[in-house]
Order: sequence, then C-alpha cells, then structure tokens
Amino acid sequence: MKTLLLVRHAKSDWPEDMEDFDRPLTETGRTNAGKMAEFLKFNNIDIEHFITSPAIRAKETCELFSEIFNKQFSIKDELYRPSEENFLSVILNTEDKINTLALFSHNNGISNFANSLSNEIVNLPTCGVVGYEIDCEDWSNFEMAKKRFLFFYSPKNFKN
Repeated sequence: MKTLLLVRHAKSDWPEDMEDFDRPLTETGRTNAGKMAEFLKFNNIDIEHFITSPAIRAKETCELFSEIFNKQFSIKDELYRPSEENFLSVILNTEDKINTLALFSHNNGISNFANSLSNEIVNLPTCGVVGYEIDCEDWSNFEMAKKRFLFFYSPKNFKN
C-alpha cells in the first residue's frame, strides 16, 4: 500500500511587478503551512518524501513541512502549472521504497488531479491537503491501482 498526499501551496502574496513564479508566502500562509504540517504529524501521518513545484510559494510551503517532518524534499518542474500527465510523470518515477509521498503544487491542476482519483470532489484551498490510499506496492502501478479517499483538511480546520 502507498499513500499519496496532494498539498496546494499556502496563501501567497502578489506584489506589484512580480512574476507569478516568484510570488512569496504571506505571513498567514507561513502560519497555516506550519499548523497544517504539525496537524498531520500529530495525527501520525508519516510523510516519507516531499516533492514540490519550483515556484517560490510552493517551495516555501514544502520547506515548512519538510522542517517539521525533518525530511528532505526534491523539486520537479512538472509540478508548476501542472496537467494530470505531469502529476502522473512525477508519481510514476518515484522510488518504490517511498510509501508516503506528498506533492506540493498549484490550482487548478492539483484540484483537477485530486478529482480524477476518486468520486470525492475537492477544491483545494490554499494549504489544503487531500490524502489517498493507493493499492499498489510499486508507484509504476499507480494508474491501474485502486485509490481510496482518506481525508481532506484545510486551514479552516484550525479556526476557532
């Protein structure tokens, strides 16, 4: 069994005269990313590997998660402005020794991909996380494997 988590980057800023790729997280985004990572860790969701889009806001979100989990991350260009095929390419090329994988990316691509995996419809908000159980031993079998929706969390889970 494998577990796949899809994480949309946290809330980002868009300063004037800044390219989309270079947008940083806001203070709220940094706070929410830390809270979400702590929440997942507290709930015994052990993420073994993180892969992120190279865009600054996704990379910053992933860095905050990887610090809390004390794990390394890698960057894949395919996760910036991704299509379903881009996500599949990254997943299919993941080492089989990794059982729990988190991908950090952007809307609309990440929500579209999430919705292709099960009948559970999600529209990932910033710093939203959706998890799936994948019935396979090798990531190369991902496409044909049975997928089961596990959870969906958003920063709204932390509001009082």
